[in-house]
Amino acid sequence: MSKTECKAAKELTQAMDETMQRLRGRFQAITEHLEQQIDEMGTRISCLEENVTELMTQAGMDEQPVSEVADVSPQ
Repeated sequence: MSKTECKAAKELTQAMDETMQRLRGRFQAITEHLEQQIDEMGTRISCLEENVTELMTQAGMDEQPVSEVADVSPQ
């Protein structure tokens, strides 16, 4: 390999390393953002479930397990 080819190979390797480092950083940022949104959504779902339960209690409805509701069939 000539000196010029060796220099070009080193420059290409350096450019690829920098690109990979940027991609890792972006991937990490996106991952953290998605994890934060998933945690927030979980919290919102929990609050929604609590509110629905409270509303059902206020309305005098007892929570019925899904299996009981599904097993009811007209005879």
